Amino acid sequence: MKNVKSDRGSQSRAGKRARRPASRRRRKALGLAGLTGENLQNMKISDLYRPVKKPVTLRLDADVLAWFKKDGRRYQTRINAALRKVMEREMR
Repeated sequence: MKNVKSDRGSQSRAGKRARRPASRRRRKALGLAGLTGENLQNMKISDLYRPVKKPVTLRLDADVLAWFKKDGRRYQTRINAALRKVMEREMR
């Protein structure tokens, strides 16, 4: 038998997506856009806290989903923000 190389080992990194630094939009979404030394001194740990995200399956009415999707990308983030607002109001 011939010595045959496996295709798995010869795969280069060209097929993998290179990591780019966080974009300005992403830094802004994370609340990191205008951080300076002075801002960092005034921040609390809770200002940088990001809750753990859990994947779920959720059945929504079609019109509710369409309303959140009409503004484009990140509709799931907007749904989460709306639910968080209700949760925090209920906790008071």
